[in-house]
Amino acid sequence: MSSPGRHATGARGKASPGEQPPFVADAGPLIALAKVDGLQLLKGLFGYGVIPPAVHQEVRPHSGLPGATRIRQALAAGWLQVAPLEDDTLATELLGLVDAGEAEAIALCRQRQARVLLIDDAKGRKVARRAGLPLVGVAGILLAAKSRGLLSAVGPVLEDLAGAGYRLSYQLMDAVRRTANE
Repeated sequence: MSSPGRHATGARGKASPGEQPPFVADAGPLIALAKVDGLQLLKGLFGYGVIPPAVHQEVRPHSGLPGATRIRQALAAGWLQVAPLEDDTLATELLGLVDAGEAEAIALCRQRQARVLLIDDAKGRKVARRAGLPLVGVAGILLAAKSRGLLSAVGPVLEDLAGAGYRLSYQLMDAVRRTANE
């Protein structure tokens, strides 16, 4: 796997030629994965990612809250980075529909031409779909990680997420287990 330092971005904030674009993440999935020690799955699947300033504020990496230390470590390692918006017009327009973190994440995803937007919020996913952005939620991350051999089973992680207070419906958890043949 290449190092985060090799993922330089050009003047427009896009990946350099030959480099994969980053993932962009909203706060909820980052916090959830951090709480269950699953942030490394993102690094394993995508290499590196970026979050906008509003998401950085929401994840509160220096707060001492559950998962904060892991997010702080990912930022310090450089495979997760805070990236400013080049233009906040889209984010401002979206504020009536979604919260600031989701609005900035959607705008950053478009600006960076990101590989995928990591988002679970229903309203945020709806807005991102309307914008034509590729998106994935925590359940999709777990399935991708299992299929790539980064995770042996999704069931225990789903249970840990539910135990940590992350809202996943029983229907979704059952569907994910079935898809994972568990």
